[in-house]
Amino acid sequence: MRKDRTKAEQMRRAGKSYKKIHKKLKIPIATLSDWFRNAPWSIEIKNKLAGEESLANPNKLQLMVAATKKKFARLHEEYRLEAIKEFPKLKNNPLFIAGIMLYWGEGDKKVENSSIALSNSEPGMIRTFYVFLINVLGIPKEKIAFHLILYPDLVDSVQKNFWSMATDIPLPQFRKSVYIQGRHPTRRLSYGVGLIRIGSRKYKEKIMKWIELFKNEFGNQVIV
Repeated sequence: MRKDRTKAEQMRRAGKSYKKIHKKLKIPIATLSDWFRNAPWSIEIKNKLAGEESLANPNKLQLMVAATKKKFARLHEEYRLEAIKEFPKLKNNPLFIAGIMLYWGEGDKKVENSSIALSNSEPGMIRTFYVFLINVLGIPKEKIAFHLILYPDLVDSVQKNFWSMATDIPLPQFRKSVYIQGRHPTRRLSYGVGLIRIGSRKYKEKIMKWIELFKNEFGNQVIV
């Protein structure tokens, strides 16, 4: 047996990685693998070393989390830059203006939840935003979900049919309705509240950037 193999085996049994053995004894890693890869004791050491280098290692986990955050930060910045480039071509489109203004007033503006959500009791408002999502943003209909928020005495199927006819949102896109108890026994909305929702960090970033750009446009106008 080669003397360096004996030393290599001693180091391997002591829990050293192939890289460390190679650095110490100058034996190629491929040769070390040929010598020890099928030995049960070496396989145990390999698994142990892999575990130490896995996500269970706090230092490595922190590095992975930091790298992931950096990756998504770059991606989100790309979405915002796309929105800036697209704004000059879109800003005079009436449907684009309507959709952005509706979201500015009624939409969920928390970017971190990666969800576009707008709720209102007016079907015409919901329909306008629905058309905006499809015709301006190009979002497929089947990706758009619709929920109803209802009072206990309202019949789910009746309200769904009403909202579907009023908004042109197909019934298969309706999700489970949510029932709530109104604060006042008579002053209540006859058909509940509609909530239109789609999961998309890309378009959430874009919509919020477009709102910001419109703010700047209006802020620079002279008041007569």
